[in-house]
Amino acid sequence: MPAWFVYLARCADQSLYCGIALDVAARVAAHDAGTGARYTRGRGPLAVVLVRRMRDKGRALRLEHAIKQLAPREKRALAADPTGVERVVRQLRPARTASIQPKPKRVSGSR
Repeated sequence: MPAWFVYLARCADQSLYCGIALDVAARVAAHDAGTGARYTRGRGPLAVVLVRRMRDKGRALRLEHAIKQLAPREKRALAADPTGVERVVRQLRPARTASIQPKPKRVSGSR
């Protein structure tokens, strides 16, 4: 299973964009070419300020969502000190796993 990466990039207008990718360099090149996310069109070139490798796509999506939920000042602090991403990672909820539990058996004749 390939590793996924969460990245935080600073746009030319100083706004921050967070995304996930298998290949961050290729994804940033797509943003700069105008074929990436709609938000980044016309805001290039992008400068990557943070990259965090994640075990799988689900975890990458959860971290991306958590970063996007941060207040703007918290995102700026994260861009200034990328080691702060570990605090965000620790706060992620664990992935839901399907728990298959057998149904209790009914004893015939009793209610």
